[in-house]
Order: sequence, then structure tokens, then C-alpha cells
Amino acid sequence: MIPFFIVKLMLQPHIFTFLKKLQKHNHKEWMDENRKMYQQASADFQVFINTVIAHISTFDPSIADLEAKQCVFRINRDIRFSKNKDPYKNNFGAYICHKGKKGGAAGYYIHIEPGKSFIAAGIWMPEAPVLAQIRQEIDYQFGDFKKIINHAAFRKTYTSGLDSSDQLSRPPKGYEADNPAVEYLKMKSYVVIRSFSDQELESKDGIKNIVSAFKIAHPLIRFINGASE
Repeated sequence: MIPFFIVKLMLQPHIFTFLKKLQKHNHKEWMDENRKMYQQASADFQVFINTVIAHISTFDPSIADLEAKQCVFRINRDIRFSKNKDPYKNNFGAYICHKGKKGGAAGYYIHIEPGKSFIAAGIWMPEAPVLAQIRQEIDYQFGDFKKIINHAAFRKTYTSGLDSSDQLSRPPKGYEADNPAVEYLKMKSYVVIRSFSDQELESKDGIKNIVSAFKIAHPLIRFINGASE
């Protein structure tokens, strides 16, 4: 059960206000003029993430020592190779993972963007050696893997199941087409996603619902990290 006191902190509405204004004025001059607004929104987003970390750690102690500053992504965009030259992202994002936000392990992602907010759990596009280990574990322990992704609470929370938008057209090398797990072995990422409306996130149950969804995804994260560590 999620502790009752989790409901006392919600995502502050002015975070969405700032992001909506940034969408309309995504350039350095506006940001310079509104630096204090950005700093306040950024600081409150870090408070929000620290609260989420504290509550995830009640069921996943591997992330207990993390702080928001280790998880939150910079708002500045890398525009060197992009046709979109907007200097800033239109969202706040954080990846909560025991190996750090760039550590290459499975974890918990939070994306806050007006009208497009979501959470995700799992591992996205792991490097080839890690991906090979995950596939091998799914092949060896397919029964355990199916129990996780077919659990009633898992299917209810992540209604689309594992994201299969990017996968191989054929089984990976070393696996046959008639392997019972072949559709999962072809995946390049192992991620589940749940969308949140602005109203949900700003409600008193916002953090509770995020943490509850992450708790349901924790067995998947534990399975993935157990395969690759």
C-alpha cells in the first residue's frame, strides 16, 4: 500500500503554465527575460521528483540514495544535427534508475508536457550486449516473464502492453521463428507507457497514481536488470 501522506504533494500548476508559455516563446531572449519563472518551475519539478523517488524506494530500495538532480534532464536541446532549432525542450523529464539517468539500466521515466504527459518503465534501446542478455533471459525464463506482463494489474495499468513500435522483422540471430517467445525476442526495447492528463497530475492523487503505476511495473524492471547485471 502507498503511504497516505503521499497525497499531500502534487505537481504545481505553475509548472504547466511555464511550459505552455515556453511552447509559444521558445527562444533565448524570452528565456532570459523569464529566468526566474523557469527557475521556480525547475525547482518545484525537482521537489516533485524527490518525492516520487522517496516513495519508489519503499518497494525498490536500489534507487533510495538518488536525488532529483541525478535524474532530471537538462531543458536545453542539442540542436547540432536537428532541423528543429528550438533551443529548449517543451517538457520536463526525469529518469530514475540506480545506475543513473545515462547508466543503461531499466528504470522509471517521467515526462511532463502540457497535454502530452506520460510515465514509462523499463529499458529503451539498450546496447547490443545488454539487449542480448535480456533476450536470453526471456528465452530461458519465458514463463516468469509472461506472468509479469500478463498480471491483471499490469494489463489494466499498461493497456497497450510492451511497446512494440520498433522491433526486428525477423527473429534475432540464434533464435528460431517458432520460439514461443519470438515476438518479445524481436523487440529492441522493453518499455511500458501510461499517459496522464494535466488534471490527473495536478490532482491530490497525482503522485500516488504515478507511484502505484511504477510499483506495478517494478517486477518487469527487476527482471530486466536481473538479466543484464
